Amino acid sequence: MKMGKAQLVRKIALGLASFFLITSFSTSGSAIAAGTSSILAGEIKDAASNPLKDVRIDITGPNGFAAQLTSDAMGKWQVEVASTGIYEVTLDQASLPSGQALTDVSKGTRKVNVLMLGNTLTILFPIGPGAEKTPILDQSVQLLADGLILGIIIALAALGLNLVFGTTGLTNFAHGELLTLGGLLTYFFSTIAGLPVLAAIPIAVALSALIGGYLQDRLLWKPLRKRGTGLIAMLVVSIGFAIFIRYVFLFIFGGFTRQLPQFAGQEGLEIGLVSITPKSIISTSVGILLLAGATFWLLRSRMGKASRAVADNPALAAASGIEVEAVIRSVWILGALLAAFAGIMVTLNQGVSFLMGQDMLLLIFAAVTLGGLGTAYGALVGSLVIGVLIQLSTLIIPTELKYVGALFVLIIILLVRPQGILGRKERVG
Repeated sequence: MKMGKAQLVRKIALGLASFFLITSFSTSGSAIAAGTSSILAGEIKDAASNPLKDVRIDITGPNGFAAQLTSDAMGKWQVEVASTGIYEVTLDQASLPSGQALTDVSKGTRKVNVLMLGNTLTILFPIGPGAEKTPILDQSVQLLADGLILGIIIALAALGLNLVFGTTGLTNFAHGELLTLGGLLTYFFSTIAGLPVLAAIPIAVALSALIGGYLQDRLLWKPLRKRGTGLIAMLVVSIGFAIFIRYVFLFIFGGFTRQLPQFAGQEGLEIGLVSITPKSIISTSVGILLLAGATFWLLRSRMGKASRAVADNPALAAASGIEVEAVIRSVWILGALLAAFAGIMVTLNQGVSFLMGQDMLLLIFAAVTLGGLGTAYGALVGSLVIGVLIQLSTLIIPTELKYVGALFVLIIILLVRPQGILGRKERVG
């Protein structure tokens, strides 16, 4: 007897779910049995890498765990923990020597997720002259570098969103969840399944392209297009779909921010006035290569040229012999791949939670609106402008309010130039 498509899809979905659950329980159980305790450790150093002595560290954790300790003459500290769970490690800023302070006050408390016993997790704190004592030029250069990195992350996600909009007309509010999917899959394969991060990342990107690109379009958006569903209705569907996926992530992974233990702490490299970690250098370089590859695909490949033809006039492209559905499918896969790696870049530096995609969605929409909705190059330009603007805005406003700048830009550009920097005016009506 032949198996129907719906039955086949259900069996595949159940198989994947069973795989994730079984792997999760088995690897967690074996990891706990591997050791009886873990070590939380760190080094307290100033900007010149000189050790700082007698700096107080407060640690709290599950089952009422609490510890207070100070750094030794080499600036080192460590504590043994016997339970898995979330630990909060807080640096007492009052115990820092005169002239030293946290360069980022929001990182005075670090959350560490101890998933398995028998290993050592390193926690570092950014210490220097203090943000209020650092010359404005030094702050600006560091923030400019951080803004360019953030701009590349936004550009990876915005490019896929713009390509989907250009070929289908859909404004996809579920696009942010693709970032979360990439981050959580990396977390799963590296932390729970036990693979090295460098092996987990390509697997996570490939699965995100399959699940978030091919399967999402094949099972949800293609049937809606075939039924002639209007764009407004599809937009509402995307909002509901985003909420649904977000809470699926919450149900499976919980509400905590998950860190990658292999990259929990990494000392920055001093390059001129800029401090940047090796993981940021590598991930940003790969992100730039992906953006360059996507641009080359759009300009030179046959499918890329076809996607531009579909974006200009789908009916004429179909009449010219272009397989419109194949083009749309390839755009969905590319968009999911780029967004997944953007989520992985965020995960490497900040960790991942089920709300990560929702938090990034405002920045993505601000970038595509600024650059021009539906224009690939506009997404790149708008993303870099938004990323730099957000980081530099912290010179005059609190760090907690920096995303307000993106909302302000979104409002201004809609009032002054609705088509965006590289967009073109269209007649309505």
